[in-house]
Amino acid sequence: MGEGFTWETQDKSRDTEMAQAAWEKAKELIRDPANHMVLLDEINIAIRYDYVDVAEVVTFLRDEKPPMTHVVLTGRNAHDDLIEAADLVTEMELVKHPFRSGIKAQIGVEF
Repeated sequence: MGEGFTWETQDKSRDTEMAQAAWEKAKELIRDPANHMVLLDEINIAIRYDYVDVAEVVTFLRDEKPPMTHVVLTGRNAHDDLIEAADLVTEMELVKHPFRSGIKAQIGVEF
């Protein structure tokens, strides 16, 4: 539901609005019993830039997420509160990235 890279923003209020809309959709998907796994790609970035409130995410996941629904949150620099609340935390190390070879980000892959 994003429109590009947040660090290249031209309108932070619009970016915040878009991130909030994505979070509302994510909550809807997480609540849906038909979904057993929901992946929130790069939500840690949205939290880091204060587009989505970390306390709201932690509270929702703690209080409203169905017990057997798996929610995967990705992105660098996860907030300490998310790490504390999580059942599993994995840290990945960049070895190679296509940007370094001149390959630009692709819709549907990087955003």
